[in-house]
Amino acid sequence: MPKIDKNSKSIYQTLAKQLEQDIANGVVKPGTKLPPQRELAYFLDLNVSTISKAFKLLELKGILSATVGNGTFVSYDTHTNGRLVSEKIDEKVIDMGATVPGSSGNEILMQMLKEIINEPQSVNLFGYQTEPMQWQKEVAVSLLSYCGHKTECEQILFASGGQNSLSAVLAALFKRGEKIAVDDHTYPGIKTATAMLGIQLIPIPQNDKGMDTDVLEMMCKQENINGIYIIPTCHNPTTITMPQAQRMEVARIAEQYDCILIEDGTYQLIETGMTAVCDYIKNRGIYISTLSKVIAPGLRVAYISVPPIYKTAVSNALYSLNVSIVPLMAELSARIIASGQFETIIKNHKVNTAIRNSILEKWIPKEICIGKETDIFRWLLLPENFTGKAFEDIALTKDLQVYGAEKFSVGKTLPAHAVRLSICAPKDLEQFERGVKILAELIQS
Repeated sequence: MPKIDKNSKSIYQTLAKQLEQDIANGVVKPGTKLPPQRELAYFLDLNVSTISKAFKLLELKGILSATVGNGTFVSYDTHTNGRLVSEKIDEKVIDMGATVPGSSGNEILMQMLKEIINEPQSVNLFGYQTEPMQWQKEVAVSLLSYCGHKTECEQILFASGGQNSLSAVLAALFKRGEKIAVDDHTYPGIKTATAMLGIQLIPIPQNDKGMDTDVLEMMCKQENINGIYIIPTCHNPTTITMPQAQRMEVARIAEQYDCILIEDGTYQLIETGMTAVCDYIKNRGIYISTLSKVIAPGLRVAYISVPPIYKTAVSNALYSLNVSIVPLMAELSARIIASGQFETIIKNHKVNTAIRNSILEKWIPKEICIGKETDIFRWLLLPENFTGKAFEDIALTKDLQVYGAEKFSVGKTLPAHAVRLSICAPKDLEQFERGVKILAELIQS
């Protein structure tokens, strides 16, 4: 029951601001179903169009979530921080929040970097490189082939990491107010980027095979979906890997309903052998592969495979965001791949990650800690008396950082009773095991 100054020049903006403040102050709680627009218009003695415009403004900011036939809800993640890089925390806190690979490949990277710097032409790496060299593109093509995606040099763009890639694609190819279907729990980076750009996310529930394609097709019919964003391998945060048949079905739906498909292949290098979803769709699939989650977090390089019809727009967006990728990073990444040493690094990461996961499973039952031995994060299912956020807060009082499901839930999706655990973030096995023991004690309490 907001108090609205009807003498304001823009009543819908005043109403939206008031509602946003009430949500921020806890007067209106996350998950609240708002009154029907006609009912609220009658109560406030305003036009329905005024209410509609106010609601739409907050939908585009990700604060409200609405679907046909279900009404409008306050998004459950309204009070959560969407950033997944751990904020400054006390040194004694064990970080199991941010997902990073292990540090076992750093010596290989350092040796390669020294070789590059000692070469006479290395001085050129401190200038602009607006267009990657042809051999670097060829290396990118070979890496994406390793991931299960066939592409060509002419389709390759370079970006400064996965988030940079995703933001550029969204800015280039989607308009304010358009809709993208995503898993009901998904990578928070797409939530922050779409909120900034005024793009709406439509949550699609998951089953044990990934995104529920029956619901996806129904929503494409009902909601005029413009795009689909998926993480088909080691889904963040649920760790689900989509079977081949499910990938083909997602591609069919995208093709049939003229949706742009954005395939996030961030973790595909860890689990190879699957054909990319983009390979089942013609001229509408965009594939993103990044090195920071599988080689080293500071290696901020990503490769985007873009159909010709979208390439100029995405290239222009990347230029607007950061002009060009850092030439030194492009060169280092290309050499690590071309030399085959990236496979050695990934193999070492898998071995070390498996050791940590075996420790985890000694203390926490595998049935409630979803994921495989090579996954760098796990999805911990909590007792019903814990919400993800409550568990996150309690763990922090015990000097342990984890991330609750609220960070990942989309719109009106009720957050799972779960937290995501980073397996490789703790600096050593001793620190990791201390963190696992804290988790086990909290679950049993």
